[in-house]
Amino acid sequence: MKADDFNMFQSLLKQRSGLVLSRDKAYLLESRLMPVARKWSLRGLDELAQAVRTKKDERLVKDITEAMTTNESSFFRDTKPFEQFRTFTLPALLKGRTANRKIRIWSAACSSGQEPYSLSMLLKEEGAKLSGWSIEIVATDISSEILAKAKAGVYTQFEVQRGLPITHLVKYFRQRSDKWELTPDIRSMVTFREFNLLEDLRPLGQFDVIFCRNVLIYFDQPTKTRVLEGMSRLLASDGVLFLGGAETVLGITDKFKPVDGQRGVYQLSGGAGTATTPVRPTSTGFSAGLRSVATG
Repeated sequence: MKADDFNMFQSLLKQRSGLVLSRDKAYLLESRLMPVARKWSLRGLDELAQAVRTKKDERLVKDITEAMTTNESSFFRDTKPFEQFRTFTLPALLKGRTANRKIRIWSAACSSGQEPYSLSMLLKEEGAKLSGWSIEIVATDISSEILAKAKAGVYTQFEVQRGLPITHLVKYFRQRSDKWELTPDIRSMVTFREFNLLEDLRPLGQFDVIFCRNVLIYFDQPTKTRVLEGMSRLLASDGVLFLGGAETVLGITDKFKPVDGQRGVYQLSGGAGTATTPVRPTSTGFSAGLRSVATG
C-alpha cells in the first residue's frame, strides 16, 4: 500500500472512530478493506483510496469505518467482570436503589451483542431477587451492520461454544437449523442503538453501570481522556465503570479511581456525580422479563 494511501485511511479512521492505526497494522487495512473494495466494484485498495478522495460518498466512508471497527466478541468474555457484577456490583445497587427500584446499564461498543446478552442472562438467573425492579440495558456500537446482527440474536455453533455455559444454551437459546437463536425474553431486555463514542454522550442519559471493555486500547491518550470524562458525566455518583483487563484510568483522567479489591472496576473520584437527568426505562426494559421469571 502506498504511504499516502495508508496515511489517508489512518487519518480518516482516527477522525471518524478514534481508532489509532500504526504502520505495523497495515495488514489489517488490507484484510478488512478488500471486501469493501469489492462491494464498491473497485479492484483494490489503490482504487478504494482514490474513490474516497474523489467521490466523497458518506456511504463509502461508513463502510470503511465499520469494516475497521467491528471487533470480535464472545459470551461472558473474560468471566471475571461478570462475576464481579453479580457478586459485588449488583448487591450494592439493590441495596442503594430500594427507593426507586431502577437500574440502567450501558454496554458501550457492544459489537455483535454477546456482552449485553450475557448481562441479560446473568440478571435472568437472579430474577427472584429482582422481582418488581425495572432494569434497562442499553447497548451501543458505531456499526449499523453489526448492530443488525446483535438485534437478531442469532449465533453460530462456534459463537455459542465460546464462553457460554451449556445450561444457558439450553435455557436461553433455540436451535434453528445450524444456528442458535436467543429467546425473545432475553432479546427484549436489551435496547440497541447506533452511537459513536466520539459524539456528545449526554443524550444517552444517566447510568448506574457502564461496561466499556476492550475499547480504549484502540484510542490514543487524548481520545481516551475525552471518552472517559464524557462517561464520568453520565455515571451515577455511586455507579461503577468496567474496563478491559489491559485498560486503566491511571494517568489518563482523574475523574475515576479504582475500586479497592475489584480489578478493572472504577468509581467516580469526586463524590457526587454530575450526571444528567435519568432517562426513563423503555417498554423494552427488563421489568416485564423479571415479572415472568418471578411468577414462572
